[in-house]
Amino acid sequence: MGRAFVYVILGGGVSAGYAALEFARRGGYSRGELCIISEEAVAPYERPALSKGYLLPEGAARLPGFHTCVGANDELLTPKWYKEQGIELILGTKIISADVRRKALVTAVGETISYKTLIIATGARALKLEEFGIQGSDAENICYLRNIHDADKLVNAMKSCSGGNAVVIGGGYIGMECAAALVTNKIRVTMVFPEKHCMARLFTPRIAEYYENYYTLKGVTFVKGTVLTSFEKDATGKVTAVILKDGKRLRADMVVVGIGIRANTSLFEGQLVVSMVNDGIKVNGQMQTSESSVYAVGDVAAFPIKLFDGDVRRLEHVDSARRTARHAVSAILEPAKTRDINYLPFFYSRVFTLSWQFYGDNVGEVVHFGEFTNSSPRFGAYWVNKGRITGAFLEGGSREEYEAISVAVGRKAKVTDMAELGKQGLAFAIQESQKQMSETGLAIGEKPTYVWHATAAVVAAVSIAAVGYWYGRKRRRW
Repeated sequence: MGRAFVYVILGGGVSAGYAALEFARRGGYSRGELCIISEEAVAPYERPALSKGYLLPEGAARLPGFHTCVGANDELLTPKWYKEQGIELILGTKIISADVRRKALVTAVGETISYKTLIIATGARALKLEEFGIQGSDAENICYLRNIHDADKLVNAMKSCSGGNAVVIGGGYIGMECAAALVTNKIRVTMVFPEKHCMARLFTPRIAEYYENYYTLKGVTFVKGTVLTSFEKDATGKVTAVILKDGKRLRADMVVVGIGIRANTSLFEGQLVVSMVNDGIKVNGQMQTSESSVYAVGDVAAFPIKLFDGDVRRLEHVDSARRTARHAVSAILEPAKTRDINYLPFFYSRVFTLSWQFYGDNVGEVVHFGEFTNSSPRFGAYWVNKGRITGAFLEGGSREEYEAISVAVGRKAKVTDMAELGKQGLAFAIQESQKQMSETGLAIGEKPTYVWHATAAVVAAVSIAAVGYWYGRKRRRW
């Protein structure tokens, strides 16, 4: 028993949807030659909506409202769209083994699915407490957030916890965004993490201090520099308290865990080269793996970043998932016309009324600028290494300002005076943007490729943040 396709996209997350749209627009396949295989029972969707619009107490985002590719202000790819495009959705299907030499995948029910070209878009999974020796995280009021099933469990837990106490384990993306959602749902929140400050992988202590103060004003309590060791439960198995390493006991009506993710590479270990540093499937600038018929995209792929002199990185962000998926399809269908990917790493978040964006890499000496105020925040930071801008962060910027900092990073703008850079702040990035316009000879109103990328990123950030509001009111597009 088996089926054969020319192209198989393995995984049903963000990358799968954007790859499908790129295939549809470029052509190069006939009806029935392309399929998406996913363990989830729904067509690919925009995962950022799960920690934003999906958790709103009113007007919450629900499918089909946030299927890909609306996060980039593009088409809404419903199941009907896939049918119209001749793309087969094989949903609710788990692949238990893969043989890249034979170009075959085997499902949990024993079906063999063969391919000529495979795109691995398996993404990543949430790390579980059991992996750190903490037992009992299967309780009904302990929640993770990686897919629709997780989000539904979290929503149900919040509904039964209104006015109660939630403990959030982890101070990264998921922890910060879920904490904001819990507060919005009128739940008291305590955040626990081992680092000295929140978002330790990206934020400087000064930047983190601002967000922690803001969250504190919203009623969030921070417990830093420690970890949980066990749970207290009632007779039904529900968690009633979290016990920390320092002996502190925190009352808990629900627990949200956001302690990181791990790339889903297990099907291909021993068959494809895996990056030892990044634990992702290593690919070249065409998103092609060590096996020429196999490509990898999104969270599972470790690819070379030109901006970092070809250093191989695995980037855990939706923008990377979208861009690498499209690039892989271009490389598959038009290899002679597709150059190596030239990606500007981009990260963003929106919580409460706050909105920040980061471009590049946070290495080197940090220079802060702007107003770190609670009333009207507009601040940022540059990272400078060997006299060049390597990264830039901005809270509360306009589209033009976000575009400007992306240009400064993309150009590796030269810095001669660190003190002066701090005084100039955003003006430095704006000057760099104007220099690029002048050097490329573009007229006013035109934008170079780097700036168009930044603009698209800004639109994507705003779109995802708005998805709950608009789609809660049954609008298809914003």
